[in-house]
Amino acid sequence: MIHLRDVTKSYSRGEQAVLACAVDRLDIDSGEQVALVGRSGTGKTTLLHILAGILRPDRGEVEIVGQRLEQMGESARDRHRGRHIGMVYQTFNLLQPFTALENVLMGALFGRGADGDARLRAEALLQKVGLADRMHHRPSELSVGQVQRVAICRALVNDPELVLMDEPLGNQDKATGGQVLDLMLQIAADDHKTVVMVTHDPESAARMQRTVDLSTLRGQEVSR
Repeated sequence: MIHLRDVTKSYSRGEQAVLACAVDRLDIDSGEQVALVGRSGTGKTTLLHILAGILRPDRGEVEIVGQRLEQMGESARDRHRGRHIGMVYQTFNLLQPFTALENVLMGALFGRGADGDARLRAEALLQKVGLADRMHHRPSELSVGQVQRVAICRALVNDPELVLMDEPLGNQDKATGGQVLDLMLQIAADDHKTVVMVTHDPESAARMQRTVDLSTLRGQEVSR
């Protein structure tokens, strides 16, 4: 599912190049649920964006769902992400003028397309996460936990093989957020989806099958 070899990404700070992420080797199997942890500055979010194809590494091999992303142009990586990858962001990024159902369908626009089948998938997902009676409400009319569930449905609407999560609990109540995360992981397990989550929270990381600490990853091999 995921194979990285000798991957680095740097940013320019004035005339100085700052290394943001370095991974010698990382392998994640299909269906695994993996937490990426590490102290601030170890490149957790940078690595997540490389896995998503949002960023291209300076060097190295990035194979995701059988495709070498570092060999693709930006538009090809965008198409790959829309078809094979679902993303849940820390701030959820729902569009306020639109209902929960419409926000989920936004995710379909970048994958299979927001047709009648997509609407059926979106409605089924919202029902599965307990929002059957809230799908026509706007984000401002939902609780934080409900907004999180909508974001999860949007990530799943294209039936992606890989789901990437960036601090999905954010600053919300841990008990409520943990329940929603457990629901997400159960849905992913039922459909044999691979989940990679960036988190600084030990309780969230403990919910995953495996933890990879980026603070100690450089110069080492991490595989199943």
